[in-house]
This record gives sequence, structure tokens and C-alpha cells, in this order.
Amino acid sequence: MRHDRFEAVVVGGGHNGLVAAAYLARAGRRVRLLERLDHVGGAAVSAHAFTGVDARLSRYSYLVSLLPRQIVDDLGARVRLARRRFSSYTPNPADGGRTGLLIGEDSRFDAIGAGRDAAAFADFYRRCNEVTRPLWPTLTQPLPTRAQARATVLDGGGAASDWEAITERPIREAIAAAVDDDVVRGVMATDALIGTFARTDDPSLIQNVCFLYHLVGGGTGDWDVPIGGMGAVTQALASAASGFGAEIVTGAEVYAVTPDGEVGYRTADGEHRVHGDVVLANVTPTVLAGLLGEAEPPSAPGSQVKVNLMLRRLPRLRDDSVGPEEAFGGTFHVNEALSQLDSAYDVANGGAVPDPLPCEIYCHSLTDPTILSDDLRRAGAQTLTVFGLHTPHRLTAGRSPDEARRVLTDAVLASLDAVLAEPIRDVVMTDGNGDPCIESKTTADLQDILGMTAGHIFHGGLAWPFADDDEPLDTAARRWGVATAHDRIMLCGSGSRRGGAVSGLGGHSAAMAVLEG
Repeated sequence: MRHDRFEAVVVGGGHNGLVAAAYLARAGRRVRLLERLDHVGGAAVSAHAFTGVDARLSRYSYLVSLLPRQIVDDLGARVRLARRRFSSYTPNPADGGRTGLLIGEDSRFDAIGAGRDAAAFADFYRRCNEVTRPLWPTLTQPLPTRAQARATVLDGGGAASDWEAITERPIREAIAAAVDDDVVRGVMATDALIGTFARTDDPSLIQNVCFLYHLVGGGTGDWDVPIGGMGAVTQALASAASGFGAEIVTGAEVYAVTPDGEVGYRTADGEHRVHGDVVLANVTPTVLAGLLGEAEPPSAPGSQVKVNLMLRRLPRLRDDSVGPEEAFGGTFHVNEALSQLDSAYDVANGGAVPDPLPCEIYCHSLTDPTILSDDLRRAGAQTLTVFGLHTPHRLTAGRSPDEARRVLTDAVLASLDAVLAEPIRDVVMTDGNGDPCIESKTTADLQDILGMTAGHIFHGGLAWPFADDDEPLDTAARRWGVATAHDRIMLCGSGSRRGGAVSGLGGHSAAMAVLEG
């Protein structure tokens, strides 16, 4: 059994682990990264999901907002992003989608009778930006305290009332005070609920934390499409890490970690032990506890289903004032009026699948046709990613994986059909085996395939990007929000203080803590 020593051992080869390995190797540290699967990337990967169909789908994660340009530039990673043409389109559920709300350069609030909300909608996001713009640079710095973060916002021109609306009061209050229309309110509320099982008036404010992260990226909240698919982001980060000298080992299943930095793992050729001056854990806190032989910490369950579709063409809409390329050019909201979001939460909280299920659709191929072969592009084919909300992990309990996928996929497609002029299945391609090009990923799949505890895409829940005022920040790991109960072990993934989404922030923070220490 080999027993090597490294200055850092990274457990988990998702994008955050690659960022951490790259920074440390760039600084001259000897680094080994261990990944259980036969490829790196974790949830940030692309795949040819359908037999005989030459399209690279972003299989799990799909858009980028929180990846700082600083990280990309520091590592020399060749990451390219493209802005979507429109912000969003929402079929009006009140008339079955015969009218709809288009938001973008040519916003059409009047189309659903919400013209009175247009100016207030814009002013709401202007005020949010007064909070997020000053906060954004702090995400690549040591954690500020809550008081320091508030002062940063106020010094940057933000109002105390806007800071309080986002960080101290349920976000529903600010949304309801800003606009009147149920559909407009829902479009605003969804940013608080992606991957988070909550109502917008939840007193815990977990929905507010989610809302802040969805608006803070770049200071503007723009969510962009990665050119070449999400796997291109991972490839760029992996190339950077390898180029700086980090050792990347795939097919390496870590089975134990000790507080003094010893890591045991298995590969096809047997068991190995490696020792790190520090161990950076790009796994969920629950998984890390298991590797350490400790009790599992509390962890919020995931709450989403993702359905990938390959279409012969975009479906026809009931709203003849908007073309499909306009409607699907941004985020296509389905059954996400605020009242529908509330009802769906109540149904799911009672243990049933909501009907209709609130969903969001992203058509990456409209913004980045390079993910399709020339033949598919010429034929007019398109990809769709559908993200269903309010499907907590417990809805998969008692069901086989196949049954869970079937039940949730049926709910997703039925929700789409409620606002389209034709059944979505009528435009779904078939693969080389004659099967429909429909791929579903439930919370159970994320747990089983990627090791995401209870399928939570943020590794168990997001935390404010600042420390409590009385929180000790007396070590580098605590100052960077990556501390565990053990000095030589740090979090470096989405479970870190400012982790979540495809950001690299967990990896960056862990690397900075190591280098500072």
C-alpha cells in the first residue's frame, strides 16, 4: 500500500475542487486531487445524453453567474460566457398562456394587464442592485461581519431599508410592496426558491439567502450560458490545475479521512493512503462526517427535478404575439405566479407532487448553438432544460428510482402542456434506439450519482455571505468561511460559507485560507 505525502489533498473533483487545486499548485504547493468518478466536474459537466444524438447537454448545472472574473483570470482558464437575448417569458396561467409577460429589451407588461407594474419592477431591481453591487467584491475577500457588510452596502450608496428588505424581513414583503400582479410577483419570487424548499414568507429567511445569491453575481445578477456547455467550464479549470502541476486522480473512491490529514482511497489497482498537510473536502458536510466516522450534521433536503429534452423544433405557443425564439430565449416560467408557488409548496409540504408543478425552462442551444452538431442545427433541433421547483427529496421516498423519475417527469411535462399550443412530447426527438430524448434527474439521482446529500444542489443549504457579528474569526479557515471542527480539514465546495452554484468561491476561499495560514 502506497503512502505518499502532499501539502494538500483535495477530496472531490467538482469545479470547486479544481479551483482549489489550481490555486494551490499555482502557489507551488504539492497537490493531489481524488475524484470517485472516472471524470472530473461533478455537477458541472456536459454529456451526450441520448444515444446517437450529437448534442452536448449540460447534464446537471446549467447557467453561470457567480463565477468571478478574478478566478478565471488568476487561473488563466479559458471560460467563455454568452448573454441571453431576453430575460424571461411567462405564459399567463389565468388564460392558459394565450397572453404572456416578456421581459427584456422590449418588455411587455401590458400584455397581461400589468402595465402599472413595469416601472415598479425596474425600480425594485435597481434597489436590489444597490445592495448586491457593493457586496459582490466581498465574496473573494475574507468574510465580513454582518455589520461590516451592511456598512459596505450603505457606503456604496445602498439604502438601509433595502438592506433590511433583503436580509432582515421575508422577501415576500418587499415583492408584494413593489408590484401588484400575481404573475409579476411570481417572476420575482422564483429567485428565492431555486433548489430551496420554502415559502417566500418563511420567517427563517432561507429564501432570502437564496434570493441574494441569485442577484449578487457580478453585482448585477445576470445568469449566462457557458459556451460549449458546462463541461467546457470544468475542462478549462482542470486544464489550469494540471498545468500548474496538480495531480488529478480519477476513479479514486475516498473511504476514510482522519483529523491529522490521512486519506484512504481505492482505485482499480487496490487501496492507497495519502497524507496531506491539509485536506480540502469538496464533498457535502454530511459526506465528510461519514468519512471522518462522525455523527451527521443537520442538512436541508434538496428540492428540485431537472428534465433534459432534445426537440425536433421549439413547440408552438398559444400566445401568437411572441415567437418561440423570443419566448425561449431567456428563462421560460411555467405556472410560477406567486399564488401558484404558494399552493405548490403547501401541496408538496403535505407529501404530494404539486399539480401544476412550477417550472423554469432554459434553451441553451438558442444562445450557444455550438453544443449541437451541424446536422442538428440545420434541422432546427433545440435543447431544453426544465427545472421543476417544490419537489422536496421526501417525494422520492418509498418510490423506486424509475418510478420517482416517471412521476416527476410526468408532472413536469403536464405543467408545460398546460401553457403550450401542442403537447411537448409531440416535438421530442427519438434517439438511436427509438426512445424519446427525455432525461430526468431527481434529488435521489443527485445523491446516488454525485454524492449530494438528499439531492441538495447547494450541499445542504446556503448561508449568508457574511459572518454573524459575534462569530469568531480567529483563524484563516474561519475568516474564509471554510472551517470544520478539525484544523487540518477544510470545506472547499458548495457546503462552505459562500459556496453554491457554479462559482468556484468555495475552492477559492479554501485555497486562500491555506495560503494565508
